[in-house]
Amino acid sequence: MVRVAVVVAGSFQYRGDAGSELMIPGSLLLGSPGQCFACGHAHGSGDRCLSFGYTPAYFERLAADAGVPPNFRQLRIPPLRELSGLVARACSALLRTKDARNDAPTTESWEELSIALGVQALLCAGRADGAAESMPESSVARVVKAVRLIDATPSEPHTLSALARECRLSLYHFLRVFRQVTGLTPHDYLVRTRIRDAASHLADGADRIVDVAFASGFGDVSNFCRAFRREMGMSPRDYRRQA
Repeated sequence: MVRVAVVVAGSFQYRGDAGSELMIPGSLLLGSPGQCFACGHAHGSGDRCLSFGYTPAYFERLAADAGVPPNFRQLRIPPLRELSGLVARACSALLRTKDARNDAPTTESWEELSIALGVQALLCAGRADGAAESMPESSVARVVKAVRLIDATPSEPHTLSALARECRLSLYHFLRVFRQVTGLTPHDYLVRTRIRDAASHLADGADRIVDVAFASGFGDVSNFCRAFRREMGMSPRDYRRQA
């Protein structure tokens, strides 16, 4: 089977033939047929993933439609902007299924999501580099600390200097290590975490958009709307309507 899994919560180390990667919320775990792998939780626990499985023949057809090779050279795709909408849909669908609501996704909607996610994973993987440079375990542990702090309190300010101080690293070293380990800058990861949080509230609640903006850590509605449109390709109001 070919596997594409959305990391919904938590963080863990994913090791395979192509090296080792830190999996964080919003990233995609990639698995190829016959691939040996191991997951480690040395720096935390409580991770949750939503996994989609594809037969090799089916995945080859998806790749042919997308015009890209049907195999992954790397183990993960970081939380890229191109994935934001699909990751938000997957997280909302998982939440509705868990809560057993009347609007829980049908088999058809899960299949549609699996197709869109598989094709987007192939497109992003085709543009991405291979495995990241190996980092010392101590550096990975400090990045995990920052990631989990952001995930637990996305509405807090979390300035670069405060995060670096929390991890006991210089500003430059923290920025370099965070980007190397996660594939994103701390600011980009914070914004995408806030947008995912806001998207979940928009899809599953009746709060006013201004309340969602402030609850997600944005200082004003106009900034929130610009950031949301940039990530999701639509306004918060349109996203709520579609969701």
